[in-house]
Amino acid sequence: MGKFDGVLIASDFDNTMVYTEGALRSGGPVPAISRENRDAIEYFMAQGGTFSVATGRALPSFASVMDGVPMNGPTVLFNGAAIYDFPAGRYLRTAFLPECIRDHVRQLSQLMPGLTYEIYHDDNSIHVVNPNEITARHLHLTHTPSQQIDSLDQAPLPISKLLFEEEPPRLRQLEKYIREQPWSREYEIVASASTLLEITAKGANKGGMVRRLAELLGVRQENVCCVGDHANDIPMLEYAGMAFAPENAIPAVHRVPGIHILPDCRENAMAAMIEILDRRYS
Repeated sequence: MGKFDGVLIASDFDNTMVYTEGALRSGGPVPAISRENRDAIEYFMAQGGTFSVATGRALPSFASVMDGVPMNGPTVLFNGAAIYDFPAGRYLRTAFLPECIRDHVRQLSQLMPGLTYEIYHDDNSIHVVNPNEITARHLHLTHTPSQQIDSLDQAPLPISKLLFEEEPPRLRQLEKYIREQPWSREYEIVASASTLLEITAKGANKGGMVRRLAELLGVRQENVCCVGDHANDIPMLEYAGMAFAPENAIPAVHRVPGIHILPDCRENAMAAMIEILDRRYS
């Protein structure tokens, strides 16, 4: 028995556990998790806690970095479209996009020709339509191979999520148009970076899947601790019994009610969070 028995941490990866923004901009390697953060997470797990990652990354993308991440719980992938058990090699829960996504993206492409987007599937494959420089930087960061196609109609089903990649002004225009459509209520629409807009099925967000993860593990909501830095993390931060954000998080995250602000991601935010939990569960 340990002091963290029945406690779950669900943590974002990029710019929360590890600062990857520099690698995204420069094309350089993704930094390793710091020794301080690693030691703190291993202490949390040794004391009975469950540590899971809740990421927008696809399965192969997170698999490329997970060897450096200490964790003992299932992983929330695709921004909340699935829970995956890496040791067992299988999905525990999925919530993929409906087939009508093809019609809706066709409508978007007619309004804004040349839209760039990545298409994620449950079989680890990724297709790309109209790749641009943002795509190249993003795929370098995630170390994920992809196949170029002409349109979403050529992509196989099921689709776990779509990731639009445009410069900020055009991305804001795209998001505004999507939200004006009556069919937008069928989806989760969230910006995961200034150049990235993600679409998943309704209810397929980090909050919904972390809730399902807690139910799978038998963890009460008051013992669910979530930490993240961007808009796609807000649903799980709002669900959490205790919510945390690094100093480098966007302002909207800092405004989540009851949020605990940690040091910057580059200053061992994870270790600071677990120190707070260590005092709470003493």
